[in-house]
Amino acid sequence: MAEPIAIIGAGPAGMATALALQKVGHPAVIYERYKEARPAGNILNLWPPPIKALQDMGVDTDDLGAPCAGVFTNAKGHVRADVHIDPEVQRKYNGGFIGMLRPVLYERMLAALPEDTIQPSTTITDFHDHGDGVTLTFADGTTKETPVLIGADGIDSMVRRKLWGDSPKREHKLHIIGGYTMTTPPGPRKGYCVVAHGRKVQGSYSSIRKDGQDGFQWWVLEAWNPETPPPASLAAHARSLAAEFPAVATLVAATPEQNIQRWQIRDRVPLEKWSKGRATLAGDSAHATSPYAAYGAGMSIGDGYFIAKNLNGVDLADTAAVVGALETYEQPRIPHTTAQVQMAYQLGQMFHHAPAIVRPVRDFYFDHSKMLQKQIGDQNPKDIIAQLGEMGEALGPSRDALEETA
Repeated sequence: MAEPIAIIGAGPAGMATALALQKVGHPAVIYERYKEARPAGNILNLWPPPIKALQDMGVDTDDLGAPCAGVFTNAKGHVRADVHIDPEVQRKYNGGFIGMLRPVLYERMLAALPEDTIQPSTTITDFHDHGDGVTLTFADGTTKETPVLIGADGIDSMVRRKLWGDSPKREHKLHIIGGYTMTTPPGPRKGYCVVAHGRKVQGSYSSIRKDGQDGFQWWVLEAWNPETPPPASLAAHARSLAAEFPAVATLVAATPEQNIQRWQIRDRVPLEKWSKGRATLAGDSAHATSPYAAYGAGMSIGDGYFIAKNLNGVDLADTAAVVGALETYEQPRIPHTTAQVQMAYQLGQMFHHAPAIVRPVRDFYFDHSKMLQKQIGDQNPKDIIAQLGEMGEALGPSRDALEETA
């Protein structure tokens, strides 16, 4: 039996890639340096395309999260953009915008993976593409062969560095404090994701669901010098930031301190290529993304889907075919993910680093023009329809079906 495709990293990109590859008949193994697949943070939202991808991969998406309507407002609640997702799309994919806890997504993906797919506590330190395959070198000095290497090893990716050299991290000079509560206090609107901006602070929340129980996740965001130590109390600092957003303030007050986390926002300037020979990138390795206004987990799941879609039916012993499949995989993904990464960076700068004298003019324009409605409320649904169309009807035949016809 041929060696499985090797994936480094058991985050959403790595697990999605393994699930999708196995769906089209290519065995895969995930090498994870930690003792288990562990989520980075709690709060998460997904659009319909990654939900479709998960469904096609065999992941149980029933009651995965809470369906939400997306609304962008100012701090006083004035609507600047209303995201209208096609009702049929919402019906097929459990809503237009799904609010969930990141550990719940990991649990569902792990449950769908065949046993022993993930090799925990395993570090790959180097690799060599010798044309007919790729030799992996492990931390203990042993080696192993694989026909294809997928680097899904995060923002500090060894695979990215080996393929394309070092590139500096880009500091957004922003941080997020976020948390969740499995209570539903009065004030926040159930079934909504509300993204609200004041002059200097973003205060947002969305409905979530866990094990059939409804709750809310929230996040507040502000400019923050990365050299400044974190606030002494995340809960107290979050309360101060949320003061101008009454619904968010209510949620912060209802959140246990152990459910509150902080993220310093940084990314890397996007690459112009991901693939070289028999190796390619996925997830944060390819497009580390600010959580500010992008959807890193959703794009990562999409990467795994399209890797498998392009390798479906490919003879992994045929080097030219493998190289061509990986090139085809990256061609539409790079412009799509690059646009999201850059938009997240630019929006963060516009909302949180604009000079004080400019902020009133900016906010007046957003409150009295259709700009955000056109760019977010109207364009996002169009992009979602386009992405679903690009994905096609199905990922490919199941592994069982392939074995029955072999």
